[in-house]
Formats: sequence, C-alpha cells, structure tokens
Amino acid sequence: MEARDPELKKELDATLHARRELGEEYESALVESFLEKVEQRLDGTVDRRVRRQLAEQQMVVARGARPPSGEANFGERFGFGIISMILAIPLSAIGVVNADFKGLVVTWLGIVGVNAVHAAKGWPWIRRQQPQKPDWED
Repeated sequence: MEARDPELKKELDATLHARRELGEEYESALVESFLEKVEQRLDGTVDRRVRRQLAEQQMVVARGARPPSGEANFGERFGFGIISMILAIPLSAIGVVNADFKGLVVTWLGIVGVNAVHAAKGWPWIRRQQPQKPDWED
C-alpha cells in the first residue's frame, strides 16, 4: 500500500517503534499523540478546502455572476415550481372559459414553457461554465 502522506507514515512508524521500546504502559499516550497529529492534518486539509471554496465563491460574486447552481438555488427553483402550479389553476380556468379545450392546451403549453426556461438556467451547457475540480484534488 502506497502512503498518501509520507510525513504521517513516518509519524506512525516512529510511534510504533516507540511503543516497542517503551512497552504497553505507554501505548495509550502514544496512540493519543498520533491521533492528535492525524486530527491536525485533517483540520488543515479541511480548512484549506473551505478557504479555497470560499475564495472561488467570492470570485464568482465579484465578477457579478450568480453563485454556482445546485443546493444554493434549490429554494428558488422549488418556490418557482409551487407558484407556477398555484397560478396554473386560475390560468387553466380562464383558458377553458375563453377557448374550451384549445385554451387549456395553450395555457399548459405556456406553463410548461415558462418552467422549462426557468429550469434551463441550471443546465451546465446553457450556463457555459467550466467544470469544477472535485474537492479531493488539491
């Protein structure tokens, strides 16, 4: 197995060597010390990723663009869908009263069209954004 972090591998080897020399009575202290080093390394990695992501979002906002789509605009999309369905009821009634079944069809084609255009804002090939690098790559 190839070590992803050679420094941590050295720390583990040193901890195991110290355990062999010092005996079992120091085992819990050695394990605790090693786990603290692992935790510090993980905290550093998480901090670095969070800072990078915040910097990327600040750059997007500074350029005047909208934040990347996804969970950030779920509320907007969900709200738009709910409002659209609520307005569909009176619009359908108006369409049927004025033009019978043809009016209903035209009304629903309009509702579907408006929702399709709104949903298309989140499609990557519409936005023309570069694909984002996964979090685990530094």
